[in-house]
Amino acid sequence: MNSYRHTQIGYAMLFALFIIALFYVGLYGVIAIRIGFNFDIIAVMALVLFILASFSTLTVTIDESYLRIKFGYGIFRKKFLLKEIVSAKTVKNHWYYGWGIRLWLWPYMWVYNVSGFNAVEIITKSGKIYRIGTDVPSELESALKLYINT
Repeated sequence: MNSYRHTQIGYAMLFALFIIALFYVGLYGVIAIRIGFNFDIIAVMALVLFILASFSTLTVTIDESYLRIKFGYGIFRKKFLLKEIVSAKTVKNHWYYGWGIRLWLWPYMWVYNVSGFNAVEIITKSGKIYRIGTDVPSELESALKLYINT
């Protein structure tokens, strides 16, 4: 059986990252003039940029056993055993679901998204609901249905 792999780029997140980086450069310039070099401030700014950059892409991979999702370079990731998934369907997220990793209490579900409103909703045997954002929802839904129905 063939595997599935797709990476979605979050252009809005990349733009925000660029703007924040410019802001930090300007802000640190002012701070450096007033108090001099401060490693702690640079470290905090770098950490914020590093975390934001980790949400700039979302890679979805399906192999023989797992559906895997990975943000950016892999700090934030999740995997689902394919035999535990009972359904997959294309859905539209509301704008207020946001981007990144979100837990919603009504309906109770996890949302993983980097851009846009298209997603594939999966439901596991335990009844847990997850939404995985994608710019090619029909492809991801088809790939999942192929794997979970065999």
